[in-house]
Amino acid sequence: MTIHSKVALVTGAGQGIGRGIALRLARDGADLALVDINVEKLQMVAAEIRDLGRRATLYVADVSKRDEIYAAVEHAVNELGTLDIMVNNAGIAQVQALLDVTPAEVERILKVNIEGVLWGIQAAAKKLRALNKKGKIINAASIAAHDAFALLGVYCATKFAVRALTQTAAKELASDGITVNAYCPGVVGTDMWVEIDKRMAEVTGVPVGETYKKYVEGIALGRAETPDDVAGLVSYLAGPDSDYMTGQAPMIDGGIVYR
Repeated sequence: MTIHSKVALVTGAGQGIGRGIALRLARDGADLALVDINVEKLQMVAAEIRDLGRRATLYVADVSKRDEIYAAVEHAVNELGTLDIMVNNAGIAQVQALLDVTPAEVERILKVNIEGVLWGIQAAAKKLRALNKKGKIINAASIAAHDAFALLGVYCATKFAVRALTQTAAKELASDGITVNAYCPGVVGTDMWVEIDKRMAEVTGVPVGETYKKYVEGIALGRAETPDDVAGLVSYLAGPDSDYMTGQAPMIDGGIVYR
């Protein structure tokens, strides 16, 4: 059983984990609606998906803006005919001591990481109901949704919130045949971790690269995670083998946080 000919929408699809997820779902047989704020990067990912023989459409949207997420979902259905899978992947990181974090910093990360997921859940669930079909909603969390990390306090709070939204949506949407789960990566070698490492160096005074090295050395499997590692779990959550799974936020981190 596969997701062949299913339609998946992936936010934050222009790079990193989002790109990895989109390409994996395309290899699994899905058609993709790609959403990001960077049209050039979206165009490159769309070309890769079409090279795999799958359809791809793109939509530029800021996930923190509710109307734009609703419009992206509408675009996906208009262009690809339906919607089966929603991956609320877009997110940002923030490195700052709790005593120093500013209102503007808090507002920005809450709007992207929490509201972006909430509006994605809303838009996808309402469209699935309108289409009278079952579906999968999959949200980006993190190991920081299970364990807090120093200097990442507000980021961790947003990811704990994603778990709460995931569990609540799973309970509210189960009767519609819509499952809602999250995925929790660890230290992934993407631009986000480059930025985290840079900010850690600024805040703590350690050399650039030292924080990333420290965290990677703490991974039981001995290497940093790749977007493909994350995409493998999302593929499972998107497919029929996870039909009896909802409200969960499994970790895929190579062995950092254990629950």
